[in-house]
Amino acid sequence: MRYILCICGAIIFSSSLFGQGMTDEMIKGHMIADWERAKVYTKEYLDAMPEEGMGFKPTPDVRSFSEQMLHMSQGTIGLIVSGTGATPIFQGKALEKMDELKTKSALTQVVMQAYDFAIESIKNLDASRLSNIVRRGNYDATQYGWLNKAFEHQTHHRAQATIYLRLKGIKPPNEKLF
Repeated sequence: MRYILCICGAIIFSSSLFGQGMTDEMIKGHMIADWERAKVYTKEYLDAMPEEGMGFKPTPDVRSFSEQMLHMSQGTIGLIVSGTGATPIFQGKALEKMDELKTKSALTQVVMQAYDFAIESIKNLDASRLSNIVRRGNYDATQYGWLNKAFEHQTHHRAQATIYLRLKGIKPPNEKLF
């Protein structure tokens, strides 16, 4: 059922874009622009949290701020690979578990590398492949669908970081819709 929903959603979305004269290259260009904007926005979150907040957890049973950002980065890489076929960076590493990445400097570097990987992988993608179906685990989606899931995933986890900042008394960065 999920397979059918994913395929149907991609077809409906693609049809509505193409009905408006959107080409695969135009869609790819919009994705690149969105990822570049998201990178800047996420960097503002990383800059806002002080070094002593890297290990902060709102409750004991959730990820720390740094773990949240590392999880977001690892998810971005994996989902982008499914959407582009690119060779993943940090292969074989569990970023979220690596204590050496939980300083502000190291965390910022890894997160920015994940965004750069996403942007470059999309730039290098043959846009005519966006409707190709890719299986990942038990899920099938178009390459466009996997790229959309990657963007959704990073947005979700960055949004969670808003609470971390607020609980530390820090005003989160302003929304960047454009």
